Amino acid sequence: MRSDLASLTPVWRSRRLFAAFLATCLLVLLPAALPALAQDAAAPTVDKGDVAWLLTATLLVLMMALPGLALFYGGMVRAKNVLSVLIQVAMVFSLLVVLWVCFGYSLAFSGDGALVGNLDKLFLRGTGIASTAATFSPGVALPEYAFVAFQATFAGITGALVVGAFAERVRFGAALVFAAVWFALGYLPMAHMVWAPGGFLFERGALDFAGGTVVHINAGVAGLVGAWRVGPRLGYGQTALKPHNVTLTFAGAALLWVGWFGFNAGSALEANGSAALAFLNTLLAPAAAVLGWALAEKLMKGKASALGVASGMVAGLVGITPACGTVGPFGAIAIGLLTGAACVWGVTGLKRWLRADDSLDVFGVHGLGGIVGALLTGVFSAEALGGTKAASAGYDIVVQTGIQALGVLVTLAWIAPVSLLALAIARRTCGGLRVDEDDERMGLDIASHGENAYSG
Repeated sequence: MRSDLASLTPVWRSRRLFAAFLATCLLVLLPAALPALAQDAAAPTVDKGDVAWLLTATLLVLMMALPGLALFYGGMVRAKNVLSVLIQVAMVFSLLVVLWVCFGYSLAFSGDGALVGNLDKLFLRGTGIASTAATFSPGVALPEYAFVAFQATFAGITGALVVGAFAERVRFGAALVFAAVWFALGYLPMAHMVWAPGGFLFERGALDFAGGTVVHINAGVAGLVGAWRVGPRLGYGQTALKPHNVTLTFAGAALLWVGWFGFNAGSALEANGSAALAFLNTLLAPAAAVLGWALAEKLMKGKASALGVASGMVAGLVGITPACGTVGPFGAIAIGLLTGAACVWGVTGLKRWLRADDSLDVFGVHGLGGIVGALLTGVFSAEALGGTKAASAGYDIVVQTGIQALGVLVTLAWIAPVSLLALAIARRTCGGLRVDEDDERMGLDIASHGENAYSG
């Protein structure tokens, strides 16, 4: 037995020496390796599926504006003004997309101020193919360029929505100057306050998944103020100013519905269950609003109209926008029905009460629909009503609805005076806000752009 142990002693000693060698290496190398290991562990993960979905969603939002919104608006004006509306939508969208990458992205999403960001990312400084933007899931990120592009389309379409309120009589240059000033002083602070950490409404827990306040109430209020200041069209209230091509409007509304899946589901920033919920809700809410609007027209007028069905699509989409990621499917149906009914009144009774020639009902659909949707978000997001917010986690319907109301009031209080200022600057810069009476009678297609939409 002793001889056997003696024969193993060299092996045992060699193993002991090897173990001591390994321990020494670990003691020397581990402190240097720990920071690198920690950095790798903390590095956010970029998933190719998320990137592909967000890029696709960005294309869908672009389709909402061009051609969706352009056709929706173009069909509702008179034939002599259709090209002017198409051009204004395209130009305002393009202008704001360029301004977004110059300074808008930085002021909206850089820094943690309560009202607005900072200029750390002016002209996309520090942004490259390797830089990332955070998503809603810890440790998951997106290429920053993808996030910049997605949010650029939101800014562009919001500005394009506004021009429908004073269509058929605004000066082309005045519309562009107004859009630029409103974007800098109105849209960017709202986007920061609602969506950026540190923002006034973000820190108070306001729910706005895809832009009920930032996009729709914002555009509605700006449009209403613009309609008041520019003044009514010639013949408004004296003769019928009918849409020249409801077919175009219907096609535009259908394209808006398709594109809105990118607008809403894309706002999840990931290809996950939240995106799927927003996708389903974007299908259900406008469907319910179409039914509700058509029924309301049948009861009020005896017939449901194609223009009403198209408007119902948009109203339901507007109403579900702030809620799409936090309410359940039946909450989406309820929001669609209620928003559709509210917007029927918005484009009839409320419009008469406001005494504004809001040409294409920007406030009646987007402003009022956004307000209704924002408030109902606080109600139907509750888990007890099918939403994703649990009472066990501290969610309270009354408290949250109060926060949503605060978001609505902040939007109204901020955007109305900003819009007045932007209009005043546009008026001074362009020598007036509206075209001459002769040009208005001739039509803006010829007067402003020297073209006819239709031969003959």
